[in-house]
Parts: sequence; structure tokens; C-alpha cells
Amino acid sequence: MGKVSALPIIQEATAQNRRLTRREMVQRLLAGAGAGAAWPLVAASHPIYEHLANGAIFEETEKLAAANWKPLFLNAQQEETLAVLAEAIVPGSKKAQADRFIDLLLSVDTAEHRKSFVDSLTAFETESQQRFGKRFPALDPGEQNALLTDASTRPANQGSSGGEKKVNSGLRAHFENLKGWISGAYYSSEAGMRELGWTEDRVFEKFSGCEHRQGHH
Repeated sequence: MGKVSALPIIQEATAQNRRLTRREMVQRLLAGAGAGAAWPLVAASHPIYEHLANGAIFEETEKLAAANWKPLFLNAQQEETLAVLAEAIVPGSKKAQADRFIDLLLSVDTAEHRKSFVDSLTAFETESQQRFGKRFPALDPGEQNALLTDASTRPANQGSSGGEKKVNSGLRAHFENLKGWISGAYYSSEAGMRELGWTEDRVFEKFSGCEHRQGHH
């Protein structure tokens, strides 16, 4: 797919010499987009949207790049699955540390949202084991793509082609849940916002449709 076209500009400010924080970048985009605007690929009702809107936890993001970083909420296996899923769904997520940002947000989220997230991760691990006999992180790119394509495009009651097993009845919902977290995390990073057309000295009127080069959007 092609690159994202430039977004409409409603304000230009003097370029700042210092590097903007993640919180400042997100606040600028949300302020320009207007109240109630949905983050790219994330429904306003999704749990991550509230985090993006208030930005209370953003000051902690500077710690995500630490060499000794460890997840605050997820266990090591869950974090590994998330990292691989994130990169498969939105390429570039690994470099943007989307998995680490999601773990940070989950560490201060509600028990309900945490359970929902873990249930979604578990659903993909279960489907991976049933279809390929191994965990999702162990799948090759072709297997990952096949599973994610089924999860993101096939109706819940429709079987896969070639006589394969039917897709897990709830996998589509789990995919949408994880996609919301991953997209929100990626597109609130500097890399993600630059892909949308953001620059340090501009505020945009609205978000354009995602034209990410690949992935399971």
C-alpha cells in the first residue's frame, strides 16, 4: 500500500528544538482532531482510547526503552505472544515498543479490561496450538498470516478452506480487541504519528484513513 497522504493542517507553530514527549504529541493530535474524534483504527469505546485521551500514564513511557525493562502486568509468555502478534498485525510495532506501552496501560487498567485482554491473547494461543501444534510466537510468517487472515475476515461460523477446522467462534472479537490495543499503542508513538503525517510544528484537523503498508487492519 502507498504512504499516507498529508493531513489537513489547521495550525503551524514555531518548530521546537526539544523533542516532544509522547503525551504532548498525542495531546496535539487530539486537540486538532476535536472532541469525540476516534483515534485511527480505534473505536472511541475501546479501553485504550480513554488512556490516550487523558494521558495520565504517559510520563512513565520514558522507562519503556530501559535495557532492564520487565513487564508490569503480563507474564513473560504473554508478553512474548503480544510482541509477536503486534508486529504481525501492525508492522513496525516492535520498534515502536507497542507491546511495552500496552503492558504499561494494562498495569493501571481495570480488572475487567485486563481479563478481556488476557482472554484475547489466550484465544490466539489456543487457536495456534489447535491448528499448527505450536504457540503463536513459534509460527512462521505464512502460518501467522493464515491464522490472522481467518480471524480478521471470516465470519465466526464459517470454516476455513481446504477442509481445515472452523475458526474459533469468538476469534474475530478477540482480534478486534487486540487490534484496538495494538493500533492505539502504535499510532500514539512517534513512528506511528509520523506515518499519519504528524510533524513537530503542525496540528492536524482530522485523521486520514489508515494506509499502513501491510498488516491485518
